[in-house]
Amino acid sequence: MREGTPKAIRLEDYRPPVYWVDRVALAFDLDADTTRVQARLEVRRNPASSDPNDLILNGEDLELQRIRLDGRPLEPARYRLEADRLILPGVPERFTLETEVLIHPAANARLEGLYLSEGMLCTQCEAEGFRRITYFPDRPDVMARYRVTLKADKTRYPVLLANGNLLDEGMLDDGRHFAVWEDPFPKPSYLFALVAGRLEKRTDTFTTMSGREVLLELYVESHDLDKCDHALDSLKRAMAWDERKYGREYDLDRYMIVAVSHFNMGAMENKGLNLFNSQCVLARPETATDDDFERVLAVVGHEYFHNWTGNRITLRDWFQLSLKEGLTVFREQQFCADEASKAVRRIEDVNLLRTRQFPEDEGPLAHPVRPDSYIEINNFYTMTVYEKGAEVVRMLCTLLGWERFRKGMDLYFERHDGQAVTCEDFLKAMEDANGVDLSQFLRWYTQAGTPRLEVACHYDAKARTFQLNINQWCPPTPGQPEKEPFLIPVTVVLLDPEGREIPLQLAGEAAPQGSERVLALSEAHHAFRFVNVERPPVLSILRDFSAPVKLMLDRPLDQWHFLWRHDTDPFNRWDAGQTLISQVLLAQIDRNAAVLDPHLVEGFAPLLQQPLADRAYTALLLQLPEEDYLAEQMDVIDVDGIHRVRETARRELAAALRDDWLSCYHAHHRPEEWADTSAAAIGRRRLKNTCLSYLASLDDPASHDLALQQYRTARCMSDQLAALRAIVCDAHPAKTETLADFYDRWRHEPLVIDKWFALQAADPSSGALERVRKLLAHPDFDLKNPNRVRAVLGVFARQNPVHFHARDGSGYQLLADWLLNLDRINPQVAARLAQPLTAWRRYDPQRARRMHQALERLRQADISKDLFEIVTKALEG
Repeated sequence: MREGTPKAIRLEDYRPPVYWVDRVALAFDLDADTTRVQARLEVRRNPASSDPNDLILNGEDLELQRIRLDGRPLEPARYRLEADRLILPGVPERFTLETEVLIHPAANARLEGLYLSEGMLCTQCEAEGFRRITYFPDRPDVMARYRVTLKADKTRYPVLLANGNLLDEGMLDDGRHFAVWEDPFPKPSYLFALVAGRLEKRTDTFTTMSGREVLLELYVESHDLDKCDHALDSLKRAMAWDERKYGREYDLDRYMIVAVSHFNMGAMENKGLNLFNSQCVLARPETATDDDFERVLAVVGHEYFHNWTGNRITLRDWFQLSLKEGLTVFREQQFCADEASKAVRRIEDVNLLRTRQFPEDEGPLAHPVRPDSYIEINNFYTMTVYEKGAEVVRMLCTLLGWERFRKGMDLYFERHDGQAVTCEDFLKAMEDANGVDLSQFLRWYTQAGTPRLEVACHYDAKARTFQLNINQWCPPTPGQPEKEPFLIPVTVVLLDPEGREIPLQLAGEAAPQGSERVLALSEAHHAFRFVNVERPPVLSILRDFSAPVKLMLDRPLDQWHFLWRHDTDPFNRWDAGQTLISQVLLAQIDRNAAVLDPHLVEGFAPLLQQPLADRAYTALLLQLPEEDYLAEQMDVIDVDGIHRVRETARRELAAALRDDWLSCYHAHHRPEEWADTSAAAIGRRRLKNTCLSYLASLDDPASHDLALQQYRTARCMSDQLAALRAIVCDAHPAKTETLADFYDRWRHEPLVIDKWFALQAADPSSGALERVRKLLAHPDFDLKNPNRVRAVLGVFARQNPVHFHARDGSGYQLLADWLLNLDRINPQVAARLAQPLTAWRRYDPQRARRMHQALERLRQADISKDLFEIVTKALEG
């Protein structure tokens, strides 16, 4: 067991920095085993600080070689060196500090600071990795201008990159070479980056709206040069979109992206030098699926948009993390919706929120969008901070309307450029730009939990009125037993019996004001009365998912079916189908029966016979709710019951509509379009492969032949992987040999082999635990590679619930075994993979006891503070 409890850091304890650092000069003598780092800091006292004048610099795993103050060496008596910091008491008001340290990149398995990835030296400094490079006040509100000199062996490291603009480069006398980079914009230390390695590059240019030409460079290993075109195109689309949508222009002469094989996250927005997990930047149709192409577009856009929402304007402290991440996710979502299908993107975003963030709000790890405290900041890169944070920004946009929201954003950029700010600063810009009071809206940042909306409605035929009553409340969360009412935008429409929108006129209004209204809920109870409603309407509420809430609305299945067929809002139409199907399936669990409900056939058949113009949206309308979504509808999760009724419904729908599935499949099977990644082509493939998935569940020779034929003739990874999934997950007789063929064909493509691992880890057929053990023992499994770890352990724990949650606890035991191994190597990834164990209270007593035992076993071990925080909150929350 670890000795002592790590100390929590609290928002209320924030103090401004005692010292500012205006300029930083760094010199790196780069080597994989031992790198020498010389730092020169220009420091001055912060007059706003009343704290003692000791200079405290963060530092971890650094070997201090020398230290100078204003050019004079300091004796050991003049400073104090601790395990995680360097303290200099009694320093002047203004001075220059020089340090020299040694670090060891090849031994850095945490992948924080400077580390080695496939022979390439690279950095990851967010959130607190810079302290593993040199001694520094490693906090986001200390912003400085950086000048960086890199020296290295030219053969091993021919490419030397850092933030900003290249000032000089050349050869040294000893056969090595150097490069000097300078970033003209002040930045916090978490945005520092360097890369040194044997890389090739693809280049392009972008002309900004003011006429400047920006050089675009994408650096990859030589064998990946053919996978760069989509990322470069995505970058140019993002740059153009940000100019059109927000008036934001790029500010440096070049923009660089580097693909990294070993990376804890998706990507990092370091100023001018983005580092990307290779799976989020490399794509060509033969090796990447349509989902991969869309993810590349989203992540490239996300990191580019950070240039203004995160870099030019950054965070005062890490509690404000959603100020950059939630806001930038919202901008990314807007971008992707404009570039493809708005309906599909909105549904995918909300589905992720409901299946991952809502459970976070319901469990022991619940926290506000702006947390009050943390032990390890890496644990707060959460769905709440990112996805719910984006929904909070979206609500603000809904309440204000786009033009007023944009006006507020313009003021925010103008007022805070070059500053480290807070969530209050963001809301104040919106207030001042629009003359509104958003003090109540701040509760979305300070209160945890998912609000509930209890909705009741009544139509009075005689008075021709429709009464809508809405109550809001939010369950208790750790540390917050009671909640104040939120400001919630609720978008509504009333549909007549033909599915047409009715003009809406509230009591007291002189005339109707459109057919869609945004109702702003600010109290616990609200009543709205619509007048001049000629016929009984059907309510379409929370359109486009206008707020991240849970809707409690009791109405008959016939009304949900009506909305599934007729709702004019694409999201609500899809959501009505999901609600109807969920109610049908959950009722069958309660009755211990599984009979195909006619509502499902009546809903699916017209979509198959006459698909909508947006084929990707049609495919979503034809999909059953995922098991984790169904689980969220139950007070005590019945893992086996959910799996049983969902699989039964899938097979019965496949059998009842077999001819329709087959006809739709053949109508959209166009293998000649394998290289077409347009939205239309992606939609056709998604609809076709949805049909294939249902047909494969029939487990008969004809469906087996169809899946195998598509696998053998597929010319793009989307079609081949969809066929392989149908073969693997539906007991195809050629399962073993097809998996072996896929591995042999793609064994030299790591990102494709990640898919091979993930597909087997998610396989719900019997023997899953033994399969996962074999995958973990496979020669290609690497515990030091986060992508490979997530492909096996992450997928098994989150996407194979019927086996991860085996009653005997074997799935929990396997995860705990590997978390202990992983935690010694990469605590950040270990902490994230532990999170499926934290929901133990939601399961039956036997499973809950087994999960609790796994958590307690972890707590008793000598674990990192990353994992310790997750485990203790799960046990005690």
